[in-house]
Amino acid sequence: MVTRHRVTLQFAPGGPTVEGEWTAPATAKTRYTQWVGLYGTDPDVVIQLIEETDGQRRVRKTWTTRGEATGDAAH
Repeated sequence: MVTRHRVTLQFAPGGPTVEGEWTAPATAKTRYTQWVGLYGTDPDVVIQLIEETDGQRRVRKTWTTRGEATGDAAH
């Protein structure tokens, strides 16, 4: 069982997504925080921290200009 940690950055609804993937959760959390700092004030941006194990994805955090949602509220 391999767990991957992804961070996604979408600049517009339905638009292309930039994505990074790491096996180390700390690296993914750092990238998430960096992207929130760089792009988080754009009204259309959505940034997500996602954990994936055996093909099952779980959104851990979602950032929009309204702020951050965690866990199940992040959907």
